[in-house]
Amino acid sequence: MTIQYVDRATQQINQEKIYGHTALSLFYGDSYIAKVFSLFFLPLFARNPLFSRFYGFLQKTSGSAKKVDPFITSYGIDKTEFVETSFGSFNDFFIRKLKPEKRPILSDPACVVMPADGRYLVFPSISFSQGFYVKGQSFDLAEFLQDHVYAHRYAEGSMAIVRLCPVDYHRFHFVADGTPSVARPIRGNLYSVNPIALRKNLSILWNNKRIVTEIETEKFGTILCVEIGATCVGTIHQTYAPGKKVNKGEEKGYFSFGGSCIVLLFEKGSIVFDDDLIVNSQKGLETKANFGESLARIPSR
Repeated sequence: MTIQYVDRATQQINQEKIYGHTALSLFYGDSYIAKVFSLFFLPLFARNPLFSRFYGFLQKTSGSAKKVDPFITSYGIDKTEFVETSFGSFNDFFIRKLKPEKRPILSDPACVVMPADGRYLVFPSISFSQGFYVKGQSFDLAEFLQDHVYAHRYAEGSMAIVRLCPVDYHRFHFVADGTPSVARPIRGNLYSVNPIALRKNLSILWNNKRIVTEIETEKFGTILCVEIGATCVGTIHQTYAPGKKVNKGEEKGYFSFGGSCIVLLFEKGSIVFDDDLIVNSQKGLETKANFGESLARIPSR
């Protein structure tokens, strides 16, 4: 029940301090009690959105604000990055904005940038993702996208999975200049997207609630951006204007309270992921990195 990752800034392997570790152990652990809870109680919480909505509602009350300072201290969050340092609720802190100078956007036009602060796994070829989380189980693109045309189009493409923890900045951004489509919602459940849960059942990624947006770009083809809801995520908010051209780094939206996930899909041959991300992912390690940093670039011809 541990998670290790590589901190991109230091290149050190760290062990993650897991928010909600007890609940994850109870619902996704290997003990007898965990198996009972997983079988009988987990589906009630994950398939009925009322629990997550109620929990999300509690995080928006004024009384929840008292949790902010202890949370910041416990997880070592840097307050100097915040635009505002006073919050009316825990959710206000959760959806906080950061000072632009704390997340500079890589200006190189040949590069795609990271959409969010999070932990990154990359797969240069989606077809080679089989068995990564669960032995013998591969990523079901058709189920994930609910679109067989797009599933065929991206079957030999590349994929990045971005996991946002509750401690992270929870706004997400466009990875490249382009024109975004209307966001297409896909109804689903609200299971945890923590690796502890995914190791039990990878299909969480294509069974959970998600939103698909197509981003037409000049340099990188059509990029698919998929935001995935999870336990205690009240809402996935979109703040962009569909059909209006956006610049790399512009805000696309944000998640209300809870851990969340973003999946990026790229057409075959359109990008090459950064070397450190590939090396770490091949070792089974996520890379902790920040919004605005380099994710991939145009392949050398």
